[in-house]
Amino acid sequence: MAEPLVVLSGVNKHFGDLHVLRDINLSVDRGEVVIVIGPSGSGKSTMCRTINRLETFESGSITIDGKPLPQEGKELAQLRADVGMVFQSFNLFAHKTILDNVTLGPIKVRKKAKAAAEKEAMALLERVGVAHQAQKYPAQLSGGQQQRVAIARSLAMEPKVMLFDEPTSALDPEMINEVLDVMIGLAKDGMTMIVVTHEMGFARKAANRVVFMADGQIVEQATPEEFFTNAQSNRAKDFLAKILTH
Repeated sequence: MAEPLVVLSGVNKHFGDLHVLRDINLSVDRGEVVIVIGPSGSGKSTMCRTINRLETFESGSITIDGKPLPQEGKELAQLRADVGMVFQSFNLFAHKTILDNVTLGPIKVRKKAKAAAEKEAMALLERVGVAHQAQKYPAQLSGGQQQRVAIARSLAMEPKVMLFDEPTSALDPEMINEVLDVMIGLAKDGMTMIVVTHEMGFARKAANRVVFMADGQIVEQATPEEFFTNAQSNRAKDFLAKILTH
């Protein structure tokens, strides 16, 4: 067996007195799509953000592709290039065109030639369905289009793993599917993905594994089929009863 791509082992994190991550153990294989769900405040986003050190943690370890997370400096920049991250807010540079937003990382961090970076960027924008918007600025695009650009920008760095932190929660309902469709395409293409989301239909369709968190802990994990039809813990049953009845 190949070793897992991402391994969290005994990870703990506090915000002041609040114990937000409690002994988190999770490993994600290459090409696996892991969807993290659970009530608000359960530590899902914090866990996601520790994986590329946007959040620090006090104890335990995280390795990516066999290497421990670096503390800071060049190694951390390299790690962030290998770990794509898509947030709730699109975080695009407002004063740069869509094309420039996508080529910036490959040119600056990966040291790609501009022409090569632009060619690859256009292919990625085509893939996410916004190539015709390449010369526009973020403010000229809808939220769904901006989020698809953010995904293309992450892909441009050729990451080993993609983290998504509630990528559709800031979007209008009609734009959610256009982003989820892009993510389903990535999953089918074999991208390793860790996705924090409230979109249960997407979890059922795209996940290899559903991880359910509550109160800073991983309560249970299972295939989507097992989890949604036969959750084991009372906490998960309670959560599913609340969200699936509406």
